[in-house]
Amino acid sequence: MPATCLLEGKKGLIMGVANERSIAWIVAEVARQHGAELAFTYQNEALSKRVWPLAEAAGSRLVLPCDVANEGEIEAVFNNLSDSWGDIDFVVHAVAYADRDELRGRYVDTSRSNLTSSLMISCYSFTSVARRAAALANDGASLLTFTFSGARRVVPSYNVMGVAKAALEASVKYLAMDLGDAGIRVNAISSGPMRTLSGAAIGAGRTIYHWARNNSALGRDLNRNDVADASLYLLSELSRGVTGEIHYVDNGNSIIGISPLQDSGKAEAP
Repeated sequence: MPATCLLEGKKGLIMGVANERSIAWIVAEVARQHGAELAFTYQNEALSKRVWPLAEAAGSRLVLPCDVANEGEIEAVFNNLSDSWGDIDFVVHAVAYADRDELRGRYVDTSRSNLTSSLMISCYSFTSVARRAAALANDGASLLTFTFSGARRVVPSYNVMGVAKAALEASVKYLAMDLGDAGIRVNAISSGPMRTLSGAAIGAGRTIYHWARNNSALGRDLNRNDVADASLYLLSELSRGVTGEIHYVDNGNSIIGISPLQDSGKAEAP
């Protein structure tokens, strides 16, 4: 355990672990290392077989079913947390969905049903979770979700998920305002491409990884510890004055408009 435990005595819910390559698990590991007591959710019985061993490795026996498409299951999770803990200090929401087949091709061909389900699961679920978490949250509590640059820029094979993440980013700002009076902070991390389970669902993943590396200020692949440490900051009191932010952890990829010319020739004046 680190010499300084930034989450000592804190209790937090982790939503979205599917395996050890999930962003949610990356955050859970660092939260546990810094002293947090954790609870986990899983979407269905098949995923429970993956989540339980990881939760046990994190010292948790509070592992609850929660398909976020079902409001009753979200309600049951927070009723359970109320009975078990009484209060809560943070929530990590790393939940998103889109029909994988519709991530291929063109956004203009997105079906109504896929747009609806993508928005409900990837965006509205965070609002639903935030509303219930607020009823249990201690002063200074932190709600954290995850987005991607495809919310602001066109990314191949991201399509409807980009629209859903754009809605999620707007939700972060409105939730931050709504819950600020209660001392609850709401933020999102916009992570650069990483080799996670969700990243594997993007058909152009390999191209996106290479492009991000070659068009970033730091010129390297994003490391899981980069995201873990930034998450720790946003969950801890170190970020007590930060809310409503979309915090970029992408090696500076988001600041690049046109990358420097790779050849040795001089650029022509516009």
